[in-house]
Amino acid sequence: MDIRQLRHFLAVVDAGSFTRAAETLRVAQPSLSQTIKGLERELGVALFHRIGRTIALSDAGRELEGPARLVLRDLEAAEEHIRGLRGLTSGRVRIAAMPSPSIEPLTTLISRFSAEHPQVAVDVAATFTVDETIDSVRHGRVELGFLGGRELPRVPDFRVVHLMDQPLMLAAGPNASLPAAEVVERGDLAGARLVVSHRGSLMRAFVDELIAEGIDISIVAEVAHRTSILPLVSAGVGHAVLPSSWAAFAETGTVRLLPIRDAPALHVCAVARPDGLTPAAARFLEIASHLDL
Repeated sequence: MDIRQLRHFLAVVDAGSFTRAAETLRVAQPSLSQTIKGLERELGVALFHRIGRTIALSDAGRELEGPARLVLRDLEAAEEHIRGLRGLTSGRVRIAAMPSPSIEPLTTLISRFSAEHPQVAVDVAATFTVDETIDSVRHGRVELGFLGGRELPRVPDFRVVHLMDQPLMLAAGPNASLPAAEVVERGDLAGARLVVSHRGSLMRAFVDELIAEGIDISIVAEVAHRTSILPLVSAGVGHAVLPSSWAAFAETGTVRLLPIRDAPALHVCAVARPDGLTPAAARFLEIASHLDL
């Protein structure tokens, strides 16, 4: 088994087909197919199920994917370390981030990192749950993960850096009939119509808790893309519960973000493998570790 075989294997996994993978790698498809068949012969197992023109990972293929990504990630880290002897003049930091951390602190972190190392690119992939973010780091798809939850994750074999807490707030629409007080009481939400995300986020869990407490809340819209929430609030469809980081996107005079008494906070952190980071990723995490917002 060699690096070329692993690169070609992962290219097929990511592309979902031999044709698209060959185009990405800029190799002839027959050559790519032979490489994969050679790897399968060497391992003595089929890595893909071939059904007509479609393919699917076999159980053995799924077992190989994670270790293969880590091997390539470690190789990339070694190459970056060598280049790092000449300073951070090139490279790429690969990150997975949930929606709220993508707004802050990631905006501030990318701004500071890019100002310091303008020739290093930052590649941010979207994740939507804590487990998905940790899984992306664990399997080598990215080097750093930025996530938020009710509690800080306990991942014994990871480095976990607490960055900030974002209290949940009520994003009130233009026709909001709420008390004039500076803080919204839970009971004030009786009769409210809310726009929510799908289950899996702290914001949705909090809304479900309010409903379970007997507060008369109507879910008027449930959206997969959280970036759709504030436009719907602005259009008067309903209110929403969002972390304080979303305040930057609230339109003055249209959407107000109001504190909710005793609402939980989104605990935002960065996660990474304890060693093997590229110099660029290590510097990005160092900046995050000294973040003061």
